[in-house]
Amino acid sequence: MKSMVLSDQELMNLLQEGNRHAFTELYKRYWEKLVLIAWNNTNDKAMAEDIVHEVFISLWKERNNFNIINVGGFLATKIKFVVFKNYRKEHRRSKLAEVNYQFSDICLDEEKLDALFLKEYIDGIVENMPEKCRLVFNYSREAGLKNSEIAAAMNISEKGVEANLTRALKIIRSNLEVTGLMVLISHDVMMRFIKG
Repeated sequence: MKSMVLSDQELMNLLQEGNRHAFTELYKRYWEKLVLIAWNNTNDKAMAEDIVHEVFISLWKERNNFNIINVGGFLATKIKFVVFKNYRKEHRRSKLAEVNYQFSDICLDEEKLDALFLKEYIDGIVENMPEKCRLVFNYSREAGLKNSEIAAAMNISEKGVEANLTRALKIIRSNLEVTGLMVLISHDVMMRFIKG
């Protein structure tokens, strides 16, 4: 197999067929980057390497459950989830949350961690939306304004508000599906953010 010529997507297709060479190539391609992400979040090299191993083992075992288009984004996101779950297990979650998210609740459960990640990720997607789309979404989800209030504030019709809101939600959903994040986050948490 000429692994150097194959794209990530081609490797993923082979991986889903149970091809161990494709798995090895993905491992070689992403190992260093993923260890760096894990290390940046743990400051512990051995733990970082263990986390990356865990993610790759999971990728192999669940290879038929994912429809991954952006392999790098999917793996990086999964690394961050495992980091947080490990911290939670070791009762260090409150310190981590305070340092990274200024979130003071010392009883963070899995759903709250998912919500923190999802909010951070969606904020990044929203920042890159077309301006009108971004404004409508922020007025609706962040400020909690009704469509009629948004229409008045932006001097556009309510139909225009609805169209931009629908477009914003499609952009978010599409990005989450592409990175595989939809698979990783509980349905309840996802629906809360998508529906607002």
